Amino acid sequence: MTALETRFEQAQPNLNTSRSLLIRDIFENAEDTYFLSARALAKRYGIDKATIVRSVQILGYKKYAEFAADLRSHFVSRLTPYKLMKAAAREHRSVAGHVEHSFEMDAHNLQALRSQLDSNQVIRLAKQLNRARRIIVVGVDFAAALSYLLAYGLTSLGYDAEAPAGSAGSLQQKVNLLGPKDLLIALSFGRCLQATVDAVLRARENRVPTFGITDSEKTPIARFCDSFWIASIANPSFHGSYVAPIAAIDALFVACAHSQPQRSLAALQQKDEDSRSRWYSPLPESSRPRAKSRKSARQNDGNRPANSHGESG
Repeated sequence: MTALETRFEQAQPNLNTSRSLLIRDIFENAEDTYFLSARALAKRYGIDKATIVRSVQILGYKKYAEFAADLRSHFVSRLTPYKLMKAAAREHRSVAGHVEHSFEMDAHNLQALRSQLDSNQVIRLAKQLNRARRIIVVGVDFAAALSYLLAYGLTSLGYDAEAPAGSAGSLQQKVNLLGPKDLLIALSFGRCLQATVDAVLRARENRVPTFGITDSEKTPIARFCDSFWIASIANPSFHGSYVAPIAAIDALFVACAHSQPQRSLAALQQKDEDSRSRWYSPLPESSRPRAKSRKSARQNDGNRPANSHGESG
């Protein structure tokens, strides 16, 4: 539970029915209330400011500002694409303004990652990957692209890595095959998706080491994984910004490649030999099909026989 929900539960014996319903409605509609002052909140519910202040005090807050901070944190932890888009639409920016804001947030997320994640942490995870017999990377929804990228890159460097696709049941079956010498990497953000958290919990039951990439130390991924990195996906629109998680993954690729350079070079060389036919190569001039001139094409159309309905074929 969020800090607000915890306080609310503890204060239930001291709350009468009307105050209990009021507070519940405030945090269940946090997207419309988290930015309001005590006076504005009282006006929204048609009550006096003193009732708001007294209700907040019963929850254990000395000042309304403390309650407002926890209400905002509660709102952030309960974000959905709809709520995020609704909050962004309230700002009344121009389309260009929203685009510029998105660029600013991406740059801020990268800067935050750079200040929080140092090279020693990246190297430490690379060494753990080197010791792992098998690596399962779990990501669902938008994070599925991240899990595929991470698993594909690790496989290219010679690791036994996989990002399982399919149903939650299929994912759990893959996790059930892991053991203490393997590693599960989970990527999920905000409230975190149930299938990803379930995979982490199942891995813990089987004594499988776990690592997470998430956006807060309070998320289920951070709480349940053995270790984790924080990479913000804050974005002013309906979706998350995955610039920072991708940058973290890129840094991990670099550390993995250079911590085991011989293995990496051998794997990459083999991949080159196996995939030469993948790359685009222009055909020789003599092998290219010659394009018909427009005049010739019109003449051919005119000579084309009619079908049974009197139309050209």
